[in-house]
Amino acid sequence: MTDAPPARILRLSSTLIGPDALKITVRGELDVDSAPEFQDAVAEQLTAHAGLRSLHVDCGGLALCDSMGLSALLMVHRRTSTLGVRLHLEERPPALDRLLTVTGTLEHLTAPPVPPRLPLH
Repeated sequence: MTDAPPARILRLSSTLIGPDALKITVRGELDVDSAPEFQDAVAEQLTAHAGLRSLHVDCGGLALCDSMGLSALLMVHRRTSTLGVRLHLEERPPALDRLLTVTGTLEHLTAPPVPPRLPLH
């Protein structure tokens, strides 16, 4: 097995962009090999920055996202939703939008959260 070219290796960086907002920049491939690393990194950041209201994932440098990458994005969405953190997938490349559209997950991952319904009295 040969080493992956540098452009394909997943690289993640994070930056606080406000008192309750974090940006994670994704570069390389989000695939079967790197999806667990991505999920772990996001979980670590959510734990380290309790009280976040927004998580911005900059996908501009995403070279590839396969089905396991999509699964990782869905798991991150589930985790952020549970914590009350809004997930923003920003700078999505056309290939990612196409994957999200074909799989019917674009609206699920990009729509604003629906506020909880109040009980009727």
